[in-house]
Amino acid sequence: MSCYLCDSDSFHLRKGAVRDAPQLSIHECNHCGLVFLSSISHIQNGHYEASGMFGAEPIAIEKLLRVTEEDDLRRYEMLKSVLTNKKLLDFGCGAAGFLAKARYSTDSITGIEIEHRMQQYWNGKIKIYPDLNSAGGGYNLITAFHVVEHLNDPRETIRQLVNKLNPQGRLVIEVPNSDDALLTLYENSNFQKFTYWSQHLFLFNFKTLTQLACQAGCSVVSVQQHQRYPLSNHLYWLSHGLPGGHQKFNFIDSDLLNQAYEKSLAAIGKCDTLIAYLEKKQTN
Repeated sequence: MSCYLCDSDSFHLRKGAVRDAPQLSIHECNHCGLVFLSSISHIQNGHYEASGMFGAEPIAIEKLLRVTEEDDLRRYEMLKSVLTNKKLLDFGCGAAGFLAKARYSTDSITGIEIEHRMQQYWNGKIKIYPDLNSAGGGYNLITAFHVVEHLNDPRETIRQLVNKLNPQGRLVIEVPNSDDALLTLYENSNFQKFTYWSQHLFLFNFKTLTQLACQAGCSVVSVQQHQRYPLSNHLYWLSHGLPGGHQKFNFIDSDLLNQAYEKSLAAIGKCDTLIAYLEKKQTN
């Protein structure tokens, strides 16, 4: 196996385990730093259409919308200033919670989601297509929130997405950070055995996400650090080795403290999330 980004065949094994597929191992390229699973052959055609993202028994869409509410609202607040009268496409929109919030600010909204039940749920309210070919083009803004890490060929998909933009359009990609503090700063062994997932084929840091975007023909406007989980969550992992600390230790949290913690992690590239703002590279 060679590295998807740089073709190097030199890599080392990362500490930890793939929580739902112990036969897989986690590789890190010694040349560029890309983190990837030892195999991606388990993601076959039809995998995500059949609710592979949510296990063998898909949860109700109303419940899924409650689960994603906080992230949906954060993303809407992050982008609402650029949504007015714009044509928006959300690639891999899931339950479409972000689109549901954005629909009153935009000129038009469109989602791409291959899991069929999402299209059925929003039928007549939000346009959701099963593939990019159906969605047309000329978009002012395209978003892809926690999608790229699931793709067998993320470079080609990003190339297709930027080609759907109008000349001044922008693509916003959000992914987990492979340099997450719990993985690479605190080196929490319990988290290292929890966070890796068979659905996450590639994990990127600032360097490798930038490299991926450039290979896909994008100009990188910025790649920003964001911390989704607060200090309380990290303290619970470090003290108890378990998730859910932002609920059990929430007495610790305040906006001021969490902002300061995020700023400190961002300064060293260790937030849990990366948000890339990309544009199509202009040719003379």
